[in-house]
Amino acid sequence: MTISGMTGFGRADGALAGWSWAVEARSVNGRNLEVRFRGPPGFDGLERACRELAQARFQRGQVTVGVQARRSEGASAVRLNLDQLERYLAAGAPYLESGRASAPSLDGLLALKGVIETEDAVEDPEARAELEAAISASIGQALDGLASARREEGRALEGVLAGFLDRIAGLVDKAEALAADQPPSIRDRFAKRMADLLGEGAEEGRILQEAAAMAVKADVREELDRLVGHVAAARQLIAGDGGVGRRLDFLTQEFMREANTLCSKSASGALTATGLDLKAVIDQFREQVQNVE
Repeated sequence: MTISGMTGFGRADGALAGWSWAVEARSVNGRNLEVRFRGPPGFDGLERACRELAQARFQRGQVTVGVQARRSEGASAVRLNLDQLERYLAAGAPYLESGRASAPSLDGLLALKGVIETEDAVEDPEARAELEAAISASIGQALDGLASARREEGRALEGVLAGFLDRIAGLVDKAEALAADQPPSIRDRFAKRMADLLGEGAEEGRILQEAAAMAVKADVREELDRLVGHVAAARQLIAGDGGVGRRLDFLTQEFMREANTLCSKSASGALTATGLDLKAVIDQFREQVQNVE
């Protein structure tokens, strides 16, 4: 299995009892699962079936399903609209009586708009249920195609995300090497600061406060360890299956939190620059995570 994206397209066609239909399903990114359905009039049960089928396959994304169905001419029921025909005859009567028009032919009357109506409604409950079941099966096929397209996107995303994680891991290693040089540098700064404070006759409490502040800045081991752990956790999520997008999104927030703390504790320009590079890559990683289901 692999992670899934949230964009894709699927299509299915079907036919039964003089009816033919086409189903198209597409999706884009979304924080939650949102299903939108457009179907032919008179098939009210299809929307509920569509939602259930989509919920069984997806966890996130805006999914739009459209169904176009038509009945073949030979299978359509034909009805003569006598009320419409009488309205035409009544409207033409004054012209016939005055001799300004000749009597219309039967085929001419039947060709008038609205006189002959085609009924696509399926009156038999069993036939309707059978037809809706067949269309629902096609909806499922279209959604399967959509799911396949989303998995294909996920396979591409997997490589992109893995690349960003490699870059993050490399920057963490670089930061670790630079952090090893921080204590001597901070000791030198501390010695200079102590000389300044003693020259001013500073109290012992003030000296201890300065020493504690510099000691905190010297220790970035905890942040680096957490970043290493976050990289391992992200790789494990990507290697798994199912909807991991939300967990990856949360993890990127933790990545950024540690990178921000690393920058705030930095006592050298080189470590600060590495921390800023780290934040930039984490932000790029976060943008791609938004595409993961």
